Amino acid sequence: LSQAYERRFPTCHLIPMFVDSEVLEETESEDGSMHQVQRRCKLDVDAPRLLKRIAGVDYVYFSQENTLNKRERTLHIESHNETFSNRVIIHELCSYSAHPENEDWTCFEQSASLDIKSFFGFESTVEKMAMKQYASSIKKGKEIIEFYLNQLEEEGISHVPRWTPSLDAPSSSVTTKPVCNSLNCVCVVDKLDADYIKRYLGDLTPLQESCLIRLRQWLQESHKGKIPKDEHILRFLRARDFNMEKAREILCQSLTWRKQHQVDYLLETWTSPQVLNDYYTGGWHHHDKEGRPLYILRLGQMDTKGLVRALGEESLLRHVLSINEEGLRRCEENTKVFGRPISCWTCLVDLEGLNMRHLWRPGVKALLRIIEVVEANYPETLGRLLILRAPRVFPVLWTLVSPFIDENTRKKFLIYAGNDYQGPGGLLDYIDKEVIPDFLGGECMCEVPEGGLVPKSLYRTAEELENEDISLWTETIYQSASVFKGAPHEVVIEIIDAASVITWDFDVCKGDVVFHLYHSKRAPQPPRKDPLVGQHSSITAPGGNNIQLIDKSWTLGLDYSMVESPLTCKEGESVQGSHVTRWPGFYILQWRFHTMPGSASTNLPRVDDVLASLQVSSHKCKVMYYTEVIGSEDFRLVSLEKGHSLTKLASLTLA
Repeated sequence: LSQAYERRFPTCHLIPMFVDSEVLEETESEDGSMHQVQRRCKLDVDAPRLLKRIAGVDYVYFSQENTLNKRERTLHIESHNETFSNRVIIHELCSYSAHPENEDWTCFEQSASLDIKSFFGFESTVEKMAMKQYASSIKKGKEIIEFYLNQLEEEGISHVPRWTPSLDAPSSSVTTKPVCNSLNCVCVVDKLDADYIKRYLGDLTPLQESCLIRLRQWLQESHKGKIPKDEHILRFLRARDFNMEKAREILCQSLTWRKQHQVDYLLETWTSPQVLNDYYTGGWHHHDKEGRPLYILRLGQMDTKGLVRALGEESLLRHVLSINEEGLRRCEENTKVFGRPISCWTCLVDLEGLNMRHLWRPGVKALLRIIEVVEANYPETLGRLLILRAPRVFPVLWTLVSPFIDENTRKKFLIYAGNDYQGPGGLLDYIDKEVIPDFLGGECMCEVPEGGLVPKSLYRTAEELENEDISLWTETIYQSASVFKGAPHEVVIEIIDAASVITWDFDVCKGDVVFHLYHSKRAPQPPRKDPLVGQHSSITAPGGNNIQLIDKSWTLGLDYSMVESPLTCKEGESVQGSHVTRWPGFYILQWRFHTMPGSASTNLPRVDDVLASLQVSSHKCKVMYYTEVIGSEDFRLVSLEKGHSLTKLASLTLA
């Protein structure tokens, strides 16, 4: 089989997109048991000509490393993209191995991850193309191997002698099973393998496994292939006792929240202020007896008032979110290290020093806000909470915060007063003696900061903190809008140079909407303050996030025209698309309330519809959107006639 595989190089007529390859490095071990080849492969990706022109490339290059272990009878193949590696990350792992129970059989494993950070506004198009070509290559993989095996037989090569070691040959290393690591991981799997479940997910009943597969398939369809890993989906299912509808609702809300605030990139972009490094008394410290990452928080030594006055509520929240993201990463690492599923962590909270100053109202408010956000977006990530040296004031704090903590989470709390943690059923039952921190009587040096009072010179004014808080959470490029029955939300974009590209990316957070794109030579004017509309807005849209620009006196086909077919979008869907403009003027993006055909019996004027919608509170949708224009000077088009609308290139994604 390995000889058949080598015949795919330097090129393969059975893979039309595979243009050429070159060997960069080739090594072999002294005993001949290990053979490694590094190649650079040139691919002619089946992409629309227009997209290639915008990207500025005709070919893409991949790096590939093949490792043939003749001793273990395995062939390991790993590849990743070189082209656009700062925008798109593709990582593929394949392995061939001899079956452990029948050495004449060959086992094949394959996984791949796709992470698109940005691609000129065409992320969805690229994602769909990659999925399509990857699925095609999987189907052809067996066919290609069989072709070359038959070719070997036709040449009279029906048997290849196995490699045999010499008497003094050293033992070889053991290869590991490839794993998908990114949160937005695209895996081509039709069913869950029993070994995979045991290794990465833990014990699941047939019903639980079915719920996981069904929810993942729903996400695959509604989120256009970009879905979280199984472990992440499973947390939300467990948090709702495997109730599909409830789990789907909170998971979709969390995915929207992650996207809006770019939480997926938090570990890469968030840098803790120095005051947090000096005075925040928390940090990671080894792991517990079950292999769970261990986080230690010396809350009694923390100057919560000083941190809130110096940093503000939002900075503290973002820091806690970065801790949770780091916890997810450590769980993945420990799963590999211990060879069993590690899906949550243990938190040890030392309350020595807790007093009434910790009950400062703004500090408690910040704590409750943090608990609320973490509970909503990181369910079933806390395996156990050990609360040590709880003082007399603790019941007061517990009375304040416990109502905001999920009941299943509260069951994981173990509370020890005084030195009770040192006795039977205490700390030694959960943490190895060797890693108990020194400040709790152990011998392990703990690097968690000791805290202390934050100098008042670092305090900031309420105005400064408010401005800082706003800047933290307005870093998102997305805007939110409400859509009502009879009151669509509209965005106008002025285009001066024809052949510019308008791109959009939006999530339907609530309800169903219909998306339109119109063009007008006239500039739409914001409507005058109408008392009736104003009254409606004050009741159902307090944020003022509903804007209507198309005047009700305008006639479709005369004053403005439709340039894209209407697109119906369901709740929970994530939609991306783009349009190459053919004329200068004003383009209007519109999100309209989707009315079922059976109920659309009348065509009331806009104001009447607004008034009617007051009586039906359910006639409200929410969208979160982002638009961008790529100017004609940023790219060159060979023929607008061949591809005047990039939305058509993304039709597979939007279908």
